[in-house]
Amino acid sequence: MNHDSPVMHLQPQGFLAAAKNIGIKDETLDMTVIYSTVRAHAAAMFTRNRFPGAPVIVGRAHISDGFAQAIVVNSKNANVATGQRGIEDAVEMCRLVAGELGLDARDVLPFSTGVIGRHLPMDKIRAGLQGIRGELRPNNLELAARAIMTTDMYPKYTSRQVGSAVVAGIAKGAGMIEPNMATMLVYILTDAELSSQVMRPMLRRAVDRSFNAISIDTDTSTSDTVVLMANGLAGAVHRRAFEEALTDVCEHLAREIARNGEGASKLLTVQVSGAKNPRQAKFVAKAVVNSPLVKTAVYGCDPNWGRVIMAVGKCADEQDIEPNRTTIRFGSTPVFELGSPVECDLEALRKYLGQKEVEIGVDLGIGHATARVWGCDLTEGYVKENAYYTT
Repeated sequence: MNHDSPVMHLQPQGFLAAAKNIGIKDETLDMTVIYSTVRAHAAAMFTRNRFPGAPVIVGRAHISDGFAQAIVVNSKNANVATGQRGIEDAVEMCRLVAGELGLDARDVLPFSTGVIGRHLPMDKIRAGLQGIRGELRPNNLELAARAIMTTDMYPKYTSRQVGSAVVAGIAKGAGMIEPNMATMLVYILTDAELSSQVMRPMLRRAVDRSFNAISIDTDTSTSDTVVLMANGLAGAVHRRAFEEALTDVCEHLAREIARNGEGASKLLTVQVSGAKNPRQAKFVAKAVVNSPLVKTAVYGCDPNWGRVIMAVGKCADEQDIEPNRTTIRFGSTPVFELGSPVECDLEALRKYLGQKEVEIGVDLGIGHATARVWGCDLTEGYVKENAYYTT
């Protein structure tokens, strides 16, 4: 499947959305509601951070029966570390949406993203959700993608056709990202007919290949969530074809999150091969993509492959990794091979590192397992974005 040429603008049947400004942010969109006209089978994965946000706690409980019908999201305020009041506010958001749409409140999933440690402005949320049913529109998911943004530079939306059905996904996330299950906020919607029991393992596999394979800054958010909803209006689909489309949507969104990392100017892909097992391959790949020294070298177009050597070598518990087995390349150009440096054109390497997409390859020469992860370079922009985040 072509990961670089997604089919755009397809949207699944039966999903309506509204996006608006309710005054949490100054002028930009800060609230969205996504609604399925019929109750949908649902599956989700949530952050493993030990300080989960109140919406995560409520969302876990609500989706435990395998169903959902609406999603409500506010941006700028994360409703994290806000105690019992935060829980009550998340529950109230669900009740407000349920009352407007005539649903059971447990079929509503609440989400908040933004600054940690501040209570939600519930007066604005109550006023903003009043009459929301009349604001819901079909084919409105791209606007919803814009409404869930925080420090994102652009909205993230993509879709794929699977038989008569469509799989569409929107995402937000640009910082506080090295997921341990998912990433920031991702909503995947389909009109395919699938049970939650079938979707759960599919979602786990797709997340492991995509959102669990990205890192911007090594920090796992308190609010990370991926939700998959299937309302069945397009009928049954071939399961393998659906999982391929689901994975493709997730990988596209994951790459866009990495590409759009705070302050980033380049998408960095690290491909590890020749590993003992998939766990080792991903562990080494993450060590490289997370290295501040590797990231800054990529930013500065500095072909300093010694930093990659360092990052691989610091995986000290992987005792079968040895220099005389290892090969490292920048793009297709080997720079270190089986324990020795390779003579290469440094100016050509600098030119390669100046591209918008850069790949670093590591072959461990141990076995046959592989892993691919995505990240970004580290620039002054990341520091500026985060040094004054709340001020």
